[in-house]
Amino acid sequence: MKKWLGVALTLTAIVTALAAPWLAPHDPLRTDFPQSLRPPGTAGHLLGTDQLGRDLLARVLHGARLALFIGVCTVVLTAIFGGLLGLVAGFVERWPSAVLMRIADVQLSFPFILLAMTINTIVGLGLRNTILSLSAAGWVVYARVVRGEVLSVKQRDYVLAAAALGVSRGRLLFRHVLPNVAPSIIVLASLQFSSFIVAEAAISFLGFGIQPPTPAWGSMLSESRDFLYVAWWLAAFPGAALALTALGVNLLGDWLRDTLDPKLRV
Repeated sequence: MKKWLGVALTLTAIVTALAAPWLAPHDPLRTDFPQSLRPPGTAGHLLGTDQLGRDLLARVLHGARLALFIGVCTVVLTAIFGGLLGLVAGFVERWPSAVLMRIADVQLSFPFILLAMTINTIVGLGLRNTILSLSAAGWVVYARVVRGEVLSVKQRDYVLAAAALGVSRGRLLFRHVLPNVAPSIIVLASLQFSSFIVAEAAISFLGFGIQPPTPAWGSMLSESRDFLYVAWWLAAFPGAALALTALGVNLLGDWLRDTLDPKLRV
């Protein structure tokens, strides 16, 4: 049941994001002051309008597009960068591994959201820098997990036998070790995806991420704070979209973990 709920919610978010330009009834940036703060069900505005008269349904749909784009880009960057570092550190060991783990320990001592906001403040606000700041703050998880997996896999008999037969270190690493570590990377990526979406919404809510008038769920929630008592829908619909998307991806990630991790099938 959880698997199908996760698949349904995730597919809904993906389809919504891809089809947002065609599903949105209005331009998400177009203002119409006479139509400001219209409640849900208003003619022409199914979810109502915001304080500037912008159609809320259009902004929520385009917010899904932005959230999933940031999630995908961040997961890909962190998985590649952190995964490669963990792969090399676990296979080589010696001082590169020790240096990497000390850097990882220092970075993990800082709260993830605070570190991402700090990096974003330094490099500048905007979509590209938000993705880079989240990636810079999130790679360490992949590096530690992959390094631990590599340390275990490289001691297995088939890897030791391949090394004894004279297989090159590069082929040994990418042909025999990496395929056995890949399931852990996939599972971690699926579980981290929702974390990055929520983190982007959090830093945008605080004003350090995507800036208005771009339709991002976090900035939409931030703008709704002054109207909670007179226009509940401004916070309810972006918040519900964020919660359901994160729930769907988490449920899908749990299913992938149960499927790909042989230890959980014993």
